[in-house]
Amino acid sequence: MKPFAKKFYKTTAWKKCRSSYFAYRHGLCERCSEPGKIVHHKQYLTPDNINDPEITLSFNNLELLCQDCHNKEHHAIYGVIADGLMFDDSGDLVRREIE
Repeated sequence: MKPFAKKFYKTTAWKKCRSSYFAYRHGLCERCSEPGKIVHHKQYLTPDNINDPEITLSFNNLELLCQDCHNKEHHAIYGVIADGLMFDDSGDLVRREIE
């Protein structure tokens, strides 16, 4: 999560919105129908729009994704950063552990 968004993601408004959207989508990823995990903002949050509820809290700008689809979304936007890297459950880039 970006530093400018940390405060927003701790708000009661976001927590209620996230919970409601999760239930609205029956807990399933909108792309693959696996169990959803992340309520994703289709229009990414920026310092300029973080206070706009039409962007931050509108169901029209949300999508429930599983971790894999969320990772693919960010890889599609930013490209593959490097072999051996992945996004963790918080969306942070980390080194992939080799099994």
